[in-house]
Amino acid sequence: MADYFLVVLLDDSRMAKLEGSGLEKDIKYMFGGELRLIEVHVSDEIKNKLLNTFDTARTDSRNAITDVPVAFMRELFNQVVEKKSLGDEVVEAVLAKADEIKELAKKESEFLPVPELA
Repeated sequence: MADYFLVVLLDDSRMAKLEGSGLEKDIKYMFGGELRLIEVHVSDEIKNKLLNTFDTARTDSRNAITDVPVAFMRELFNQVVEKKSLGDEVVEAVLAKADEIKELAKKESEFLPVPELA
């Protein structure tokens, strides 16, 4: 089984919400500590569900799952905090809200301008 994961970036507000959760040990620091993140690891089955649910989602050469809606990532962080976990159950809880997230994702595309290509 390949190891797939989602990267959740952490700002000061999110770091504060993780305090006391036991997940502090899982925080990774990059670029001299300027970038903080956690990785939510998922099984191949959950990865496939996610890719089938959100047509923009894909995996990159590191097996990171990328290009999911911003609303998905917000809810993913909320579930990480609620469940104090970085496993499949967190992503399954987010996928259970897929219809709501898809509606929010439609609004994202209205607010985020498409880049102009020269």
